[in-house]
Amino acid sequence: MSGLSRDHVRTMMGEVLAAQGKQLPADDSTRLDGIGFRSLDFSELALRVEDELDTELNFDAPELRSVETVGDVLDFIDQLQPTA
Repeated sequence: MSGLSRDHVRTMMGEVLAAQGKQLPADDSTRLDGIGFRSLDFSELALRVEDELDTELNFDAPELRSVETVGDVLDFIDQLQPTA
């Protein structure tokens, strides 16, 4: 099983935001609270990633609390994906 690329996850993140009339900025250092990306949005993104990978991801709540930027989300999803 192969993982999803950061670009693919970024595209999915953009789709979650677009459904709310929001746009994902190009800068990965953009803060999530500045673009209105909430925990519910993260949950939707995680479900989409799980569907794509056909596996359940194991979330660690303490680590999730440290996610503050677009890049943090991408890094977090990278770490959650199963290795080949």
